[in-house]
Amino acid sequence: MERLAKELYCRRKALGWTQDAMAAWLSVHRTTYAKYETGTVDPPLDTLCRLADALGCTTDALLGREE
Repeated sequence: MERLAKELYCRRKALGWTQDAMAAWLSVHRTTYAKYETGTVDPPLDTLCRLADALGCTTDALLGREE
């Protein structure tokens, strides 16, 4: 999901968060979170929901389903 990876990166940077901070908030290793941002691994649904909460948006926004 290339769109998801881009959204995660851009929204995280806009908030001034590091990958370490996002990983800690999600209770995952930084390398796991980094794989979400590069599109190497898709996050599980429950993690996707937590990502949206952390980034202050909807899952649809992360997935590119809303403008």
